[in-house]
Amino acid sequence: MRSIRRRILLLVLGLLSLSLPLISYKSYSDARHEIEELFDAELAQHARLLAGMVDREIRDDLRAALQASLDEAVASGSQGSTPGHAYEKKLAFVVIDDQGRALLRSASAPLAAVDRLLRGDTGTAAAAPAAGIALKTPTQGLAGYHDLLIDGEQWRVFLLHEAVDRHWVLVGERSDVRGELVAKVALQNLVPDLVGLPLVALLVWLAVGWGLRPLDRLVELIRSRDPDRLSPLVLEPIPAELEPVVAALNRLLLQITDLLGREKRFIAHAAHELRTPLAVLRIHAQNALQAPDDGDRENALHQLRAGVDRATRLVAQLLTLARLDPGGLSPEHQRMDLAAFARGELAELTPLALERHQELTLEAPDEADCRLEADPPAIGVLLQNLVGNAIQHTPEGGRVRVVLTPSPEAIELRVQDSGPGVAPERRTKVFERFFREGSSQGAGLGLSIVARIVELHGGGIALHDSPLGGLEVRVSLPQARPTTNATHTAAR
Repeated sequence: MRSIRRRILLLVLGLLSLSLPLISYKSYSDARHEIEELFDAELAQHARLLAGMVDREIRDDLRAALQASLDEAVASGSQGSTPGHAYEKKLAFVVIDDQGRALLRSASAPLAAVDRLLRGDTGTAAAAPAAGIALKTPTQGLAGYHDLLIDGEQWRVFLLHEAVDRHWVLVGERSDVRGELVAKVALQNLVPDLVGLPLVALLVWLAVGWGLRPLDRLVELIRSRDPDRLSPLVLEPIPAELEPVVAALNRLLLQITDLLGREKRFIAHAAHELRTPLAVLRIHAQNALQAPDDGDRENALHQLRAGVDRATRLVAQLLTLARLDPGGLSPEHQRMDLAAFARGELAELTPLALERHQELTLEAPDEADCRLEADPPAIGVLLQNLVGNAIQHTPEGGRVRVVLTPSPEAIELRVQDSGPGVAPERRTKVFERFFREGSSQGAGLGLSIVARIVELHGGGIALHDSPLGGLEVRVSLPQARPTTNATHTAAR
C-alpha cells in the first residue's frame, strides 16, 4: 500500500472495527446485569407491598371483594377502556397462606408453575390446578429468586415468606420483558457507533490529510527545485517527524555538492594534465614525420613511445583513482599472504631498478605470519606506486628497500630509498592530487592513490626519514577486515 493516508485510515478503521464490538459487548453485558438487578429489586419490592396489603385475619368476603376488584380492573384494561401496556400480561403475582390457598392472585398468575415450584419441580409446566384446589405448602428453603419455564416462556419469579402472617408471596415476570429492554439499550448504544463510523472515517481522512500537509509542502519544495540547485532545504515550521528526513536530505545534498565539486576539480586537473602529454606526443609525431634522416626519425619515434608510456601511466592512474574514489567499486577483501604477494610484485619491478643500476631488496621474516584480509589488486597498485616512486626518485646506483614487520594486530610495510627525500614541511602536500615534488615527470597521483587504498583497508600511512638517507613511506595494514578509516601523517 503506497498511500500513507489510506494506510492510516484502514489501520484506524480496523482498530475501531475490532474494538467497537468488544466495547459494545461489554456495555451490553454491564447493562444486562444492571437491568437484571433492577428488575429483581422491583420483584422483591412488589412482593413486600403485596404482603402488607393482605392481612392474616382478612375475612373471606373482603378477600373475595378485593380479588373481584382486581379482576374487574384487569378486565377493563384488556377491553381498552383505560390506557394499558403490552407488558401487563407478562407480569403476575399470587399470595398463598400457610394452608396452600391462593388468597390473592393476578389473572396472569401461572398457578401450575407455582405448584411445581412449591413441590420442588422445575420442569415443564403441567395443567393449572382447578380453582379452590389447595397448592402445596411451601417450605422455608424455597424463598428467593427462581427461573421457570412456563408454556415455552422463561419466567423470573421471587418467592417471599412473610414471618408474621405466615403468607407466601410470589411475584414474577417473563424474561422477554427484560430481554426487550436490554436489546433496546444495546441497540441505542450500537446504532450511534454504526452511524458514526463513516463520519469518523471521513474525519480521520481529513485529519490525516491536514497532518500530512507539511509532507506535501516538502514534496512541492523538492519538485520545484532546479537540478543545479543543491543548497539545503528550508522548511519552516518543520514537524518533528519530518526533521530527520529533511536533515538526511540536506546531508545528502551536501555530499552530492562535495562529490560534484571534487569531480569538477578532478576533471579540470585531469584535462590540464592530459593536455601537455598529448601536445608532446603531437610534437614527437610531427618530428618523426619531418625528420631528415633515419636517425632523427628513430630518435623521434623513441621519444614518441616514451610519451605514450607516460600518457598510458597517467590514464591508468586516473582510472585507478576514479575507481577508488567514494561512490566507486568497493574492494573485495580476501585472505592473502603479503610477503609472497610482495615478492611477485617486486619481481615485476626489478627490471626498472636494474635499468637504473639500483639495488631493490625485500626484507621479511621467513617464519612470521604475514597473512591479512585485503584486496589483492588494490595492494598490487599500492606496491607498484610506492616502489615505482622510490625507483623514480632515487638516483642511479641507489638503493630501494621494502621491509615487512608483522604484529598480532597489523602488518607494517615500509618502503625506503636513498633519494633526496621530501622536506618535512612539504610531506602533508604529497598526498594531494596532482602535486609534484622536484623535477618529477609523473602526474602527482601516486601517493593520492596509495592513501585512498590504505583508507579503504582501514590502515594508516606516514612519511619518515629513511635509514638509507632518503624518504621512508610507512604503511600499517590491519590483519582483520577494516572497520575504521585510515589516517595519513607526515613525521620525521
